[in-house]
Amino acid sequence: MSAERAAVTSVRAAAYTIPTDQPEADGTLAWDSTVMVVVHVAGGGHEGLGWTYCAQAAKTVVDEKLAGVVTGGDVFSVPAQHEAMVRACRNMGRPGIAACAISAVDVALWDLKARCLGVPLADLWGRARPDVPVYGSGGFTTYDDETTAAQLEGWVNAGIPRVKIKIGESWGARPERDLARVGLARRVVGDDVEFYVDANGAYTRKQAIRVGRQMTDAHGVEWFEEPVSSDDLAGLREVRDHCDADVAAGEYGYSVEYFAPMIGSGAVDCIQADATRCGGFTGWQAVGHLAAANGVQISGHCAPNLHAHVAVCAANLRHLEYFHDHSRIEGLLLEGTLPPEGGALVPATDRPGLGLSVRDAVAEQYRTA
Repeated sequence: MSAERAAVTSVRAAAYTIPTDQPEADGTLAWDSTVMVVVHVAGGGHEGLGWTYCAQAAKTVVDEKLAGVVTGGDVFSVPAQHEAMVRACRNMGRPGIAACAISAVDVALWDLKARCLGVPLADLWGRARPDVPVYGSGGFTTYDDETTAAQLEGWVNAGIPRVKIKIGESWGARPERDLARVGLARRVVGDDVEFYVDANGAYTRKQAIRVGRQMTDAHGVEWFEEPVSSDDLAGLREVRDHCDADVAAGEYGYSVEYFAPMIGSGAVDCIQADATRCGGFTGWQAVGHLAAANGVQISGHCAPNLHAHVAVCAANLRHLEYFHDHSRIEGLLLEGTLPPEGGALVPATDRPGLGLSVRDAVAEQYRTA
């Protein structure tokens, strides 16, 4: 496993825009494409891969702010490289685009380090569990009943024993349809599958409590994600205190400092962290340790093939989101993606780093920058 010390020799980024397979929306946003910003970091005769789901502007941040900071740095000193990137973005603001760019480079740096050492990334940190439980996620508010049912059946038939749909349609303006779709989903998946919902912050506090109680009482909903805005910690805590379903939030956290008050205030039962936003693997692990210190579980948000290696190393992991858009995109653009066998992902033990590579010929068709 030994390797000579080496310096980062190059950082390059590209942006790809992939259309959705049909129109998609949740409670507070609609979209018809997803932008994936991919970063390659070279050094020591190897190349590391990282990415984020963000705006194309993240590529500009990598090119203009981060590449020059990282190039020449020690391949093995990823925390130092991470801190240098954070400092370089001081005047432009860390949350949002800058954090996503930092995240993609951080992931690529960790992947590069593991490749230089010739070990899977999970083994570089040390696995805390044999696999990563996943839940099927999609069920967009734009779907008709037939599409929703087919997607749910696909996950269950693939052996995934946990599923999630979107609710809170039109900023909570159609709770009757939300409840009807929840009822449909439960009928499709049966009583033995864990059932989750995500309102994406669409409801008011009291509305979320009313809807939450009806869903848990009538349909056994176990997970209520962002019932109100994730910035409303008092509201999250109020919903948590009055509903049986576990309350979850955190996907919009861009640094560990964001998560401290959310966890400390008792606003959530499980914290969600997204390594493509919160500072890459360096940031995700910091959030995981913070959660563990407070007796809270962590769940990986989206990007299943990126999160698998870091998630399998978290003793307080609850699960990982197997998001429809991202699993489709990663399967399309990347070689070596992991199938959700038995409702879980198992990071490869025979491929160094993340064990992934970009299908350049396919990706080039979607390149926009």
